[in-house]
Amino acid sequence: MTDEITHRDASFKWQLAGLLGKCVIDLIFAASRMEVEGEDDIRPLLSSRRFIAAIWHSRILGISYRYQGWNGLALVSRSEDGEIIAQTLRRQGHKAVRGSTSRGGLRALSRLIKLLRQSSRPTIVIPDGPRGPRFRVQPGIILLAAKTGYPILPLTYSARRIKVFASWDRFILPTPFNRWRITYGTPLHVPANADPDTLERCRIRLETELNHITRKTDGRFGHVIL
Repeated sequence: MTDEITHRDASFKWQLAGLLGKCVIDLIFAASRMEVEGEDDIRPLLSSRRFIAAIWHSRILGISYRYQGWNGLALVSRSEDGEIIAQTLRRQGHKAVRGSTSRGGLRALSRLIKLLRQSSRPTIVIPDGPRGPRFRVQPGIILLAAKTGYPILPLTYSARRIKVFASWDRFILPTPFNRWRITYGTPLHVPANADPDTLERCRIRLETELNHITRKTDGRFGHVIL
C-alpha cells in the first residue's frame, strides 16, 4: 500500500511539473514577439510533417512552443530532467518516446522507427542529450533518418533577453515581453544504404549546420554563448 501511494505521489509530482512547465513556456513566448528565418524555403517539408527536427538540448523551449498541438513524437531521455520535458511535451500535444544514447537508446530508436512507418508524424530529437557533450551530434539521429527516409531539419532559437544557466548545455531561458527568433537550417537527407563513412559525414554536416544557425541566431541579439 505504501509503495502504491509513493508511486501515485511521484506520478502526480511529475504531472504537476509538466503542467507548470507548459504554463511557464506559454507565458514567456505568448507575451513575446516572434521572428522567423528560413521558413519559406522549407514550407513544403513542414506541410508534409515527415521530418525529424534536430534541436540542441538548450534550445527546446521555443521550438516546443511553436509546434505544440502537432501530435509529434519526441525522443526524450529517461533522466529526471527528461521526465519533466516528457510531461511538458505531452501537455503540448506530443508523444514522448523514452530513451537516449546512454539509456534504452536502441529500443527507443526501434520504437520510433516503427511509429513513423505507421503514420507520418514530425519527430523531435535532441542530438546532444541527455548529458552532452554540448553541441555535439550523437549518431542515433542519423541512423533514424537512414531507416525512415525522413529528412533531418535543423532548428534553433534565441531571444533578446535570456538567462544562461551554468549547466552542461548552457540552457537558455528567455524572459517574457521579449523578442525571439526561430531559425531553420538546411535539411539533411541521409541515404538508406549509407555506409559508416557516409553516416559520419552526415553527422558532421548536421553538427556544423546546427552550430552555424545557433551562433547566427545568438549573434542577432548580441549573445556569444561559449
